[in-house]
Parts: sequence; C-alpha cells; structure tokens
Amino acid sequence: MALTFDFCGGPGGNGVDVALLSALRGLGVPVTIFLNSRWIAANPVVSRDLANDPLFELGNHGTLHLPLSVNGKSAYGIPGTKGPAEIYDEIMGNMAALEDLTGKPTQFFRAGTAYLDNVAAEIVRTLGLIPVGFSINGDGGATFPAATVSREIAAATHGDIVISHGNHPGSGTAAGLVPAVKAMQQAGLSFVHLSADPLEGAHTP
Repeated sequence: MALTFDFCGGPGGNGVDVALLSALRGLGVPVTIFLNSRWIAANPVVSRDLANDPLFELGNHGTLHLPLSVNGKSAYGIPGTKGPAEIYDEIMGNMAALEDLTGKPTQFFRAGTAYLDNVAAEIVRTLGLIPVGFSINGDGGATFPAATVSREIAAATHGDIVISHGNHPGSGTAAGLVPAVKAMQQAGLSFVHLSADPLEGAHTP
C-alpha cells in the first residue's frame, strides 16, 4: 500500500508538520509527497531536503491548488479550472519547480482537493503524468483527531492509497499515523512509493 501526503500551500497552508516528517523518517516508511507550487516557494529549504531524501518520492500537487475541470466545477468550496488552458497552467506551472528540486520529470499528479473530471484526467495523461486519487482518507484534510487518523489509516490494506496532509503542524496526523503504521508493519503490511510496480493501475480510484 502507499501512504501519500499533500502539501497544499497558500493562505493558511504553508506550514510544515515537522513531527510528521520526523515520524516517517523514524519509521523508515517510503511515502509519496505531493507538493504545491506555493508551498515550495514558501519552504525552499525544506523542499530541497525532501527532494534529497530517498524515503520521499515527490509528485505534482498543482500551481494554485485548483480542482481540475473543464467547466469550473468546484470541490470543497474551491472553484475549479474553466477549460483546457487553465488545466494546462495548473499542471505545468509547477513542473519546473519540481524538476529543479528532483533533477528529473515528476511522474505523478494529484489535483487540488484530489478532484478532476474525465477530460482533465486525459489532459494529465497527455502531458505525460499519471493522475492520482486515493482510496483511504487518512486525516480528513488534517481535521481528524489522532484516534480517528489511526483508525482510518489502519483500515488500509494491499493496493490502497492513503491520502493525508503534511502542511498543518499541530494536527492529529502525526500522532495518529505512528501507532497505525507500527501495527501494520508488525502485521506484515509493506509500504511502497507510488512508482512501485505492485500499485500499477491503482492510481486513479
């Protein structure tokens, strides 16, 4: 299974959950982290640190954290893109920053709020990226208390993609993640980057 974390950026979202990053490193768990352009700009040193750590695989979380749509459909109160040109800008506006960090093209894309319609998904693929959704909501947008985070993450099994967040220090994400992951490791469940072959075909729910 894959643990993934969104770093969304923007007003109120440029924080760094240092406790979460420390916990992941302590657990030795490979994870895929989706960075938004605004978060990268606000945290250049931490972004570089993440890119240099082989435990973390980086993905594209967009430029302005917009849901991807051809008609402006909103998700979680955030208006979406209004056509192919805005979809292109949302995807590609962040690519140069990510390639500067990693030295190679980014393989995965997750839209703001993880919403994209079928046309947008095809545009993502045409641009050479794999659109990524999720099957388990681990922290409810960093709103769940630690006990709920533990319960939700512990429900994941082989082939699942868990979404959580790393840009809200003080949330229940880190405290809830640790006991869940330890229990899952003891049960023999393995964690992989999204690029690992066992998750091929499981990226879009």
